[in-house]
Amino acid sequence: MPAVAVLASGAGATQALRRSLPVRSPWSVAACRTVAQLSALFRGRLVDAVIIAPAAMALPELVALRGGFPHVPWIAFAPFRPDDGQLLVRLAQGETRLVLVDGVDNAVAGDLVVRHSAAAARQRALRDAVRVLRLTEPLQRQVWEALLARVDQPVRTAEIARSLGCSREHLSRQFGAGGAPNLKRVIDLTRVACAAALLENPGYDVATVARILRFATPSHLAATARRIAGVSSRELGPLGPRGVLANFARGKTRSRL
Repeated sequence: MPAVAVLASGAGATQALRRSLPVRSPWSVAACRTVAQLSALFRGRLVDAVIIAPAAMALPELVALRGGFPHVPWIAFAPFRPDDGQLLVRLAQGETRLVLVDGVDNAVAGDLVVRHSAAAARQRALRDAVRVLRLTEPLQRQVWEALLARVDQPVRTAEIARSLGCSREHLSRQFGAGGAPNLKRVIDLTRVACAAALLENPGYDVATVARILRFATPSHLAATARRIAGVSSRELGPLGPRGVLANFARGKTRSRL
């Protein structure tokens, strides 16, 4: 389950996020008391955004941690005062992706965080997938959206079929209709594309990404990357999710049902 990490922003930020995240969201809020806890969270779960109090941003250990994860949005959340103008300008000019004002933005904080999250960036990177993969039917697009929301979980065709009230065989036939890739291949595509997005951050290594995305072993991730994108797992970061999609579309879309 993707996490929104909260560091040093107090109970108000945590409660506001839990109340305002979209209904039935796959996200959870993880409160961290120390930078060490936040670092451990990065090693164990998919972290798609970090909420932080501006006062903590100058901590040397946090500066080092942020340097390892430049593609994860860091979002300021605090009860800013009228004389915080210079601080707000500095934050808005690049120190954070977004600034949320405690007491003003609470009701919409969750929606804003999701909109600026790493998950949203992955979706934008794969925005051409519906066209490239020929996902023209509503069922195909519904499944695609569900897969993007569950990239950190191993997904089986039978599970998706049950959630849609149909058989595994029927879903596989319908999803692959009209020249679209078969479903098992697309499940692997979403997970490998997510691995590529994570590995764009120097703070991640292949073993950590394999663990976060629930691959059985780093070798399992490597084999899947080779099958889907034609590259080693160490080449996924430079390739990025767009590159994974492009390589996949060039002849790696079919496998046995």
